Amino acid sequence: MITAVELGLIYAIMALGVYLTFRILDFPDLTVDGSFTTGAGTAAILIVNGTNPVLATICAFFAGAAAGVITGLLHTKGNIDGLLAGILTMIGLYSINLRIMGKANVPLLGEDTVLSPLRDNGLLGSWVSIGVLFVGCLVAVAFIVWFLHTDVGMAMRATGDNPEMIRSFGVSTDNQKILGLALSNGLVALSGAVIAQFQGYADIGMGIGLILIGLASVIVGQAIFSQRWIWLAALAVVFGAVIYRVVIQFALGAGLEVNDMKLISAVLVVLALILPQLKFFKKLGSRIQITSRFGGSSAIDETSESQQEAKQNA
Repeated sequence: MITAVELGLIYAIMALGVYLTFRILDFPDLTVDGSFTTGAGTAAILIVNGTNPVLATICAFFAGAAAGVITGLLHTKGNIDGLLAGILTMIGLYSINLRIMGKANVPLLGEDTVLSPLRDNGLLGSWVSIGVLFVGCLVAVAFIVWFLHTDVGMAMRATGDNPEMIRSFGVSTDNQKILGLALSNGLVALSGAVIAQFQGYADIGMGIGLILIGLASVIVGQAIFSQRWIWLAALAVVFGAVIYRVVIQFALGAGLEVNDMKLISAVLVVLALILPQLKFFKKLGSRIQITSRFGGSSAIDETSESQQEAKQNA
């Protein structure tokens, strides 16, 4: 169970990246399957060649961000459909990742990693490691919440909500999409780098079907928790990733095979999409919304307020 929670917290960084593209930018980005492996492979090969693991992990972030930029350029400058642009980048990354890694699998056994202090002291697989990883997730959530409340972040949110309106203010929606995709895939690659160091290897196929895990984490988390505030929506993604991994652990413990994981993921997403449409959950959701009105404004409300201020200044 503890291992499932640890994995959930690490995958939560990836899910936050998916949240940025699918929820904030309203962009169906499938680059995730490739950029996750890019991050894992980049970190692994750098660590094997003697690079400091922290520096290797940072490099993995920028490698994933570069993949996101490619998808953004294909979509904005090449006028290629967003879905197809992500698929093309994902396919191309398979060969690039093999070039980076040099082979299909790069073992990290015996190498120093960012998790070595926990592993060497016997703390990996304990509540201490869960606490450390949770703090890391909170830092990522805090960064995303802060960024989305900056001028650039507000413009990015408006790009996803109403691109025509934000363009009328002279904001380049193309640049916002490229930046959002870079940040998103950077987080995905960062998650991949940590996963590789956690598992002790980087594999060329470790990113296959990952977009489904990311979507499941986002949808499950936000189906349970309110989406009214950005900080709560982002935190819900973290809990969604943990819930997903715990459910997978229970399913495997119940006798299902590892090959059934994708089926379990699909069922979870379907349930998360269907349950809120049922009468009971609609009533529950309306009560939550009524209660939350007395506590603060939503991300959409904040965007609307910023749009009104921009109109007045114009």
